[in-house]
Amino acid sequence: MAESHLQSSLITASQFFEIWLHFDADGSGYLEGKELQNLIQELLQARKKAGLLAHVLPTEENFLLLFRCQQLKSCEEFMKTWRKYDTDHSGFIETEELKNFLKDLLEKANKTVDDTKLAEYTDLMLKLFDSNNDGKLELTEMARLLPVQENFLLKFQGIKMCGKEFNKAFELYDQDGNGYIDENELDALLKDLCEKNKQELDVNNITTYKKNIMALSDGGKLYRTDLALILSAGDN
Repeated sequence: MAESHLQSSLITASQFFEIWLHFDADGSGYLEGKELQNLIQELLQARKKAGLLAHVLPTEENFLLLFRCQQLKSCEEFMKTWRKYDTDHSGFIETEELKNFLKDLLEKANKTVDDTKLAEYTDLMLKLFDSNNDGKLELTEMARLLPVQENFLLKFQGIKMCGKEFNKAFELYDQDGNGYIDENELDALLKDLCEKNKQELDVNNITTYKKNIMALSDGGKLYRTDLALILSAGDN
């Protein structure tokens, strides 16, 4: 049981996942309200002091905390990290790409793990963040690692376009028809989006939106597949 794992001074990554599922009752990917209260109460009883769940893990197991400390200095850094590891520009971080990401992350923290442990961490990462269970992480799934105040992607969830709408919008703002959107063209697109979606997007934050989205670009060229990660809901 999850409660019994909290009795231990240190827990494994798999046990952490069991604890997380136990307390994240609505499967949102984060703890809030009653969920967080329940966790803290259990920690108070089991450990005699409250603390953040991630800190229960021993350092070598705690790759989620390492991610926050080293890769999440800003949303822009997160987007750059995504671009680095989505090596085939598929719009997904797949198993091998995710494994490389975790290996590099642990090496930066001077932690060496064997292939078995690395596979365990990769599987755990998918279980935690692959909300549609397709065996790969979408940008918005992996972005759940971001602190809420940093996660500008949440702002775009309510205004995503279907595939046809997105393609029309891309062609409209790709004014020179060169197949990609540059910073000026993105600026025009975002201004119009802010005007049409004032409740979700703040025109005063255009500079931030633009900086974070351009972090996905290839040398200042934001291709259709890159922008689709932010604005397209697909054909469903």
